[in-house]
Amino acid sequence: MAILIDSSTRVLIQGITGYQAEFHALRMLEFGTQVVAGTRPGKGGTSVHEVPVFDTVAQAIRQTGATASCIFVPAPAAKDAAMEAIAHRLDPVVIITEHVPVHDAVTVLAYARAEGVRVVGPNCPGLASPGGCKMGIMPNHLFREGPVGVVSRSGTLTYEIVAALTRAGIGQSTAVGLGGDPVVGMSFEEALALFGEDGKTEAVVLIGEIGGSAEEAAARHIAAGFGKPVVAYIAGRTAPPGKRMGHAGAVISGSEGTATAKIEALTAAGVQVAELPGEVAGLVKAAAGVRL
Repeated sequence: MAILIDSSTRVLIQGITGYQAEFHALRMLEFGTQVVAGTRPGKGGTSVHEVPVFDTVAQAIRQTGATASCIFVPAPAAKDAAMEAIAHRLDPVVIITEHVPVHDAVTVLAYARAEGVRVVGPNCPGLASPGGCKMGIMPNHLFREGPVGVVSRSGTLTYEIVAALTRAGIGQSTAVGLGGDPVVGMSFEEALALFGEDGKTEAVVLIGEIGGSAEEAAARHIAAGFGKPVVAYIAGRTAPPGKRMGHAGAVISGSEGTATAKIEALTAAGVQVAELPGEVAGLVKAAAGVRL
């Protein structure tokens, strides 16, 4: 089992003829993903890595039975691409594109909520369920199938910590990269709720960073009765107030969004918080025991 995606997911890549999309489409196929279609207006009837390309999402679904969308469309057109995918009930819709205007993201996410479609991103590395499916840009070789869910605001820290888990012999059920923009679709709480219901996931790694209050909200969710061990790492302990640290959403304003506040909230909820990324695998083993 996994969350959001599995071996039955039939992926459509919007913007598949672009350089990055074409590169990562091949990596998804190598991962074992069913990439069944791509779209690019004006390129219908062509193919990329033997994946048929269509002019519209409607044509792609009708011809291939696509069920989910991974969006690599440039930022100015990302809103229209996402709205098209949501209108056709593709789920999840994973928006890899960075620099999506905040107003566009708000519009997309409001429409997705109204239609009951789950959106991951924008500006995210995507999703990976080892042995089943990958949607996005996470490196294939890092993953190993297993019982630990990973949910993160940081792409590079996801890669580092997943790699460390794999080296320690700890496999993953699904890794979810939420994205680091101020406005994103899936939240920590929503991912935790799905991991809580997943029979394969026995423990969860939560990777947060400074800025906003997403980690504090996750802590409240965990404290309310999340039934599985959670280990966390929070980046940005030494970040000065008011300085942007990589992500558009990683900004401290006064006392809000500090690493200290997030760590205190998670610790109070019973979460083991690592001081360094390299400590996460050991804490997971200690928290979940020999089941891993």
